Amino acid sequence: MLRVREVECKSLLNKSGLADYTINCYTGCEHGCRYCYARFMMKFTGHTEEWGSFVDIKINGPEVLHRQIKRSKPGSVFVSSVCDGWQPLEKRYQLTRRCIEILLDHRYPITILTKSSLIERDMDLLSKRNVEFGVTITTLNETLRKTFEPKASPSEERLRVLEIAKRNRINSYVFLGPLIPYLSDTEEELSKTMRAIADIKPDYLYIDRLNSRPMGRVFDWGVWNSLSNTLRQLSYDLIEKYRKILFEPYWSNGYSEDLRKRVIRVAGRYRLNGKLRFCF
Repeated sequence: MLRVREVECKSLLNKSGLADYTINCYTGCEHGCRYCYARFMMKFTGHTEEWGSFVDIKINGPEVLHRQIKRSKPGSVFVSSVCDGWQPLEKRYQLTRRCIEILLDHRYPITILTKSSLIERDMDLLSKRNVEFGVTITTLNETLRKTFEPKASPSEERLRVLEIAKRNRINSYVFLGPLIPYLSDTEEELSKTMRAIADIKPDYLYIDRLNSRPMGRVFDWGVWNSLSNTLRQLSYDLIEKYRKILFEPYWSNGYSEDLRKRVIRVAGRYRLNGKLRFCF
């Protein structure tokens, strides 16, 4: 059961390592992705529920942003860094949409990343503006997607809105990751995914591997607990393999090197090599 609270925030436009600023209209994320690094936010909110089972709605977010933006130095904004700005509750509250309108009215460059097809609703705001639009793709295997991203939009829907963005001449990209070891990072699965991406012709692709250290922070046990519980549903053999990849430098470094080579090899088949941007 999802616990929803309406709360008031003191700040919405916050400095970030991903851009000059970031905005997050929600604390918590209904998508409940099993590998989500943003669960570290629980340390600052007092929530003890399972990640994905609560969302705090910053009901005064647009008003706070409007006040902040008047006294802030203009800069680029990432939407969103520790939640999905278009998670299902956004359909009702429209906080992210209202905030984007404010940012664009003040000519702030925006980078968007989402796993939700709800973003199609807001394409009217993004066309012919200083916007980069991206979707996260972990796998095109819908069974696997439901296991690791239970309440996010199907990957095919995300690719569809990416195609709509391209038709509207919006700078577009794919965040391909985190690639899931032995499941979505195999040559066969990568080939299926990159073939579909190549057909849409995004401007570039970010590639990321699975890790457990969000934005350079120390190890987050919540990520490992979530992953290991999920892997038990698939295969106990995977738990030990993941433990080595995440915790043992020798195995982790070797995995990263092999994955990078595999991605480059597969991308070459679909003429995507010049668009790759590795995050590891």
